[in-house]
Amino acid sequence: MIGMVPRSGLAAVSAALLAMNRQLDVREVLQTIVASARDLLDAEYAALGVPDDHGGFAQFVVAGVSDRQWKAIGPLPRQHGILAAMLQDATPQRLADVRKDSRFGGWPKAHPDMSDFLGMPIADGEEVLGALFLANKHCAPGERPTTRKGTCAFTEDDEELLRLLAQHAAIALTNARLYERSRELTIAGERARIGHELHDAVAQKLFSLRLTAQAATALVDRDPDRAKAELHEIARLSAEAADELRAAVVEMRPTALDEDGLVATLRTQAGVLDRAHSAAVTFTCEGVRALPAAQEEALLRVAQEALHNALRHAQAARVDVALVRRGAGAVLTVTDDGTGFDPGAVRSAGRHLGLVSMRDRANGVGGTLTVQSEPGKGTAVEMEVPGG
Repeated sequence: MIGMVPRSGLAAVSAALLAMNRQLDVREVLQTIVASARDLLDAEYAALGVPDDHGGFAQFVVAGVSDRQWKAIGPLPRQHGILAAMLQDATPQRLADVRKDSRFGGWPKAHPDMSDFLGMPIADGEEVLGALFLANKHCAPGERPTTRKGTCAFTEDDEELLRLLAQHAAIALTNARLYERSRELTIAGERARIGHELHDAVAQKLFSLRLTAQAATALVDRDPDRAKAELHEIARLSAEAADELRAAVVEMRPTALDEDGLVATLRTQAGVLDRAHSAAVTFTCEGVRALPAAQEEALLRVAQEALHNALRHAQAARVDVALVRRGAGAVLTVTDDGTGFDPGAVRSAGRHLGLVSMRDRANGVGGTLTVQSEPGKGTAVEMEVPGG
C-alpha cells in the first residue's frame, strides 16, 4: 500500500503531485500526469487519453514513445477493449500480459510491443475524465523478470500508487479546465474590445479617405497639382488602414490554436456554440494530426465563418463540423440544415456570406473550397488543404 512506499518514494510522489497542480494548461497537465506516472512506477511506456463523445479521444498524450514512432503509429486509438472497460466501467485493469487478454484487439504495426499492463480511470465523481495506463514495468536491481519480454509485472502496491495519482490528476485536470474556461471568457471580452477599437479606427480612416477622394475629384480639373497631393494623401491613409487591419488580425489570432492545436480548438468552439445556441452543433475528427500553422489558422477561420453563417443567417437547427485526414492533408466540412441559398442567383451572396474571404483563405494555403447549397435544403462548405 502507499504506506509501504519508502521515504524517497514519498518525496517523489509529493513532487509529482505538486507538479500536476502547478500547471494551468490542460495539455501540460496531461503531459505532467503521464510523465509522473511513468517515472514513479518505473514503466517503459505511459499514456493518457481524454475521451470524446464519439468513441474516440479528444486528447491523447504518451511518454516513452519518440515523435517519429508516434507519427508512424497512425490515427489515435478508439475506445474499445481494455480502454473501454476503464472508461465505461471506471475499473482499474492490471494484467500480466495485455496480449493474452480476451479484449485485446491488436495494435498497428509500428506500435511498440507491450506485455504487463496497468490501467486506471481518472474520475471526478461519476464523470470519467480519462484513462491513464502504463506498460512494461522495469525490474529493480537484482529482481528477476516475470514476463517473457524481460519485464517485472505491476504489483498491488503499484496499483494503489496509480490510484492515488489518478485521484490527484482528476483534481488537477478539473482545475485546469476551469481555468481555461475562464480564460476563454476573458479572451472573448478582449476580442470584443479589439473589435470595437478596430471598428472605430478603421471607420475614421475610411471617413478621411472618402473626404480626401471627394476633394481630389473636385480639384482634378482646376488644380491638378493639389489633386495630385490629395491622391498621395489617399495612398498614405490607405496604407495606414491596411497596417491597422493586419495588426488586428495578428492580435486576434486565437491563442488556443497555438497552444492546443486545431482539433482541440475546433472541439472547444463547437461545444461553446452548442451550449450558446438552440441549434445542435457537433464536431467529429478522424485521423487528423498537426498541420502547418498557416493551414490550421485558415481551416479554423473558415469553420468559424461557416458556423456564423449557419447559426446567424440560415436559422439552422443542426450544424455538423467534421475534420478528417485525406492523404497528408485534411478536409473540413461544415454542414447545416438551414434555409440554404442559390449561389448563382444572387451575385452579392458570396460577399454577404463571407464566401469570397473563405475562398481566399483556402487559396492562400494551397487549398480548395467548395460550397453546395439550395434554398430550403441547407448548405455544405468543404475545404481541403494539402499536407505540410
